[in-house]
Formats: sequence, structure tokens, C-alpha cells
Amino acid sequence: MTILCEYVTVLENVGKIDPMKISDYTENHGYKALKKALKEMSPNDVIESVKKSGLRGRGGAGFPTGIKWSFTAPLKGEKFVLCNADEGEPGTFKDRLVMEGDPHKLVEGMILTGYAVGAHKGYIYIRGEYKNSIETVQHAIEDARKNGYLGENILDSGFSFDIKVNMGAGAYVCGEETALIESLEGKRGNPRIKPPFPGMSGIWGKPTKQCGDFIQYPFNNTKRGGLVQFNRNK
Repeated sequence: MTILCEYVTVLENVGKIDPMKISDYTENHGYKALKKALKEMSPNDVIESVKKSGLRGRGGAGFPTGIKWSFTAPLKGEKFVLCNADEGEPGTFKDRLVMEGDPHKLVEGMILTGYAVGAHKGYIYIRGEYKNSIETVQHAIEDARKNGYLGENILDSGFSFDIKVNMGAGAYVCGEETALIESLEGKRGNPRIKPPFPGMSGIWGKPTKQCGDFIQYPFNNTKRGGLVQFNRNK
């Protein structure tokens, strides 16, 4: 009799590390993928590795992540990375588990995304009711800055990236990406007509990479240090 075991990736550290200690994260292979990307790979190399991995979006469409990144990367000018952690669906809590149990995975994934697409600023939009999530993620961001993983000239690579947390006001519709962007800009959270899509015109009309799939990226890899070999028949 064969028993199928659950293969945990996104939540592999949850319950095993102290989310308030960056040392726990780095001792469990945290920021290794970022170091490798910044020191050994070009942004295009990172995009190609994600394409080969078969990594897909965590929404219903399951669109290939590498292809999404390749749409935004060639665009000129200022760009943004946006994490939708509004989680307005009743009974859902997947984002909360990551933010409160393994926040540096989210931070690292956003930095890698920024490097790949040429963005230098990221926003995490968290529903206001998630007080613990907000505090835990903010603490992780501050620790990442103190340790050289976030801010100016990350790890002496010449690449700079920073993250800001924005709180939502509990509107269910802001789980939709363009309504979220409207809210982040200080407007009423109404969905925009598409196209243009956020990858071409998002926050303040600038190209915006918005997704949740990058939290899988740092650790879906071989031997805990490489960038990625996820595949699983794509």
C-alpha cells in the first residue's frame, strides 16, 4: 500500500521557525536565493529560471509566472511590485499564515521579483483587520533592512529595493487587483476597466507586477540554495 505524503513548499517553515527572528530564517536557507540571484545571475537569467520551473500564479487562471515577468521587464521607467494580501474572501487565511509564520519568505520573494522585472519599490497591501500580520511583516521588513537585504545597494550588488506596508479598510472588492491599486492610490476602491493591465499600467500609471506566486519562489529550488527546479510537469 502506497501512502502519498503532502509536499509542503509555501508553508514549510511555518511553525518551525520564530517569525520575529531573521536568524531563524537565514539558518533555514533564507535569503540564499536572493544572494545567488544578485551575485551570479542577470535579471533575464532569473526570469528564464522561473519559466523553466513551471511556477504559476496562485489565482484561478494559473498563468505562468515567468511569462508575466517577461511582459513587465522590458518596459522603461519606474515600476512597482505589489503584493495583494487583502484576503477578503470569507474563511480564507492562506496569506495570514505566511505573513505571521514566515514573513521573510514574502520579503525575499518580492525583492527577487523586483530584481527580475527592474522595479525598486514594493507595496504589501494588507487588510486592516490583520493586526498581527501587519506587525509581523513590518518587523521583518525592518530586520531585512538592518541586515542589508533591503534598501539601498542590497548586499553590495548595486541593486536597490524597498517595501512599504499599506493597510486596507476592509472592502471586499479591493481583493481585485485594480480596485486594490485604486485604494492604494488613495481613491475609492473601484475596479478599473482592462486593458490596460497592471503589468503595463498599474500604480500611478506605472508598470506594476502584482501577484502572490513569488512567495513560492525562494524555496522551490534544488538543494536549498539554487534558483528553481520546481517543474512537477509544469
